[in-house]
Amino acid sequence: MTRTFAYCRVSTTEQTTENQVQALKAAGYDIQPNRIISETISGSVQASQRPEFARLLDKLEHGDSLIVLKLDRLGRDNIDIQQTITSLQERGISVQSLDLPKMDIASSSGRLMLQMFSAFAEFERNRIRERTAEGLERAKAEGKKLGRPEATSTTKAVQAAKAEGLSQSKAAAKLGLSIPTIKRHWNKIA
Repeated sequence: MTRTFAYCRVSTTEQTTENQVQALKAAGYDIQPNRIISETISGSVQASQRPEFARLLDKLEHGDSLIVLKLDRLGRDNIDIQQTITSLQERGISVQSLDLPKMDIASSSGRLMLQMFSAFAEFERNRIRERTAEGLERAKAEGKKLGRPEATSTTKAVQAAKAEGLSQSKAAAKLGLSIPTIKRHWNKIA
C-alpha cells in the first residue's frame, strides 16, 4: 500500500504551515496527521540540512509519495531542488508538487518542467534579496536609522546597579537580565 507524506515549510515563526495543509486537503489529499511534516526554516538552508526534512527522509520508503504545495517548499536553490528530487526518485519515492501540472516528473518532459519551475523559484528568491537590498539602500539614503533601537533604558538600569556597587551577576539577578546583556551595557554611558 502506498503511503502519502506531506512536507510543509515556512521561513519565519510569524508564519504557519496551516494554509499549506488546508490547500493539500482541498486538492483531495487525505494525509494522516503523523505523515504531515511541518518545519520553520529558511528555504536557503539545504534540504538535507533541515532537521524535520531529514526526519522525513528516514521515514520514507520505496513506493511512498511525497506531496508539497509548491516546489519552493523543498528549497529555492535550483540545484538543491534537483538533487533532492533525484535522490527521492532513486529511492522509489514519487514527488508531487501542486504547482506543477500532474505529470510524471521522472519523464523527459517532467524533468524539463521541474527544471523550469525550480529555476523560476531560484530567480524569485534572488529578486527578493535584491529588492530587500534596494530598500535598505533607499532607507539609508533617506537618513533612516536601521537596526534595533538603542536600549537606553537598559543601559541606565545597568549603570544604576553598577553605581550601587553591585557586581555584574548581582545586577543581572536584580534586573532580571542575562550576564551577556549586563556586560554589554556595563561600560556604556547612558
